[in-house]
Amino acid sequence: MAKIVRVVLDNASHHPQHKEFNELAKWLSERLKVELKILEEDYIYVNEYGEKDEFGFGWLPQLFVEVDDGRVIPVLTKIPFNPSTLKPDLDEAKRQIEKILKENNIMI
Repeated sequence: MAKIVRVVLDNASHHPQHKEFNELAKWLSERLKVELKILEEDYIYVNEYGEKDEFGFGWLPQLFVEVDDGRVIPVLTKIPFNPSTLKPDLDEAKRQIEKILKENNIMI
């Protein structure tokens, strides 16, 4: 089973959800007891490892984990919204992150 060596947040401080992404990145880093690396608008990184739009370009912010086997896995590319409040749902975002880690056989 693979182990996470670092949490990486490729952020954009102008984005309306950058604070929520920061909060989730800190939560994941503290939970896993690993380093948190914050990149600011590193489009090379996000285009290499992140989710892309229909034109092949990555967007920001996106949250990644770097694994001891060399993989870089995007674990959160969009924060889900609560359908009843239309506000970002951080609890659901945490569940999605945990699900992606388990699907990739990564030790949590």
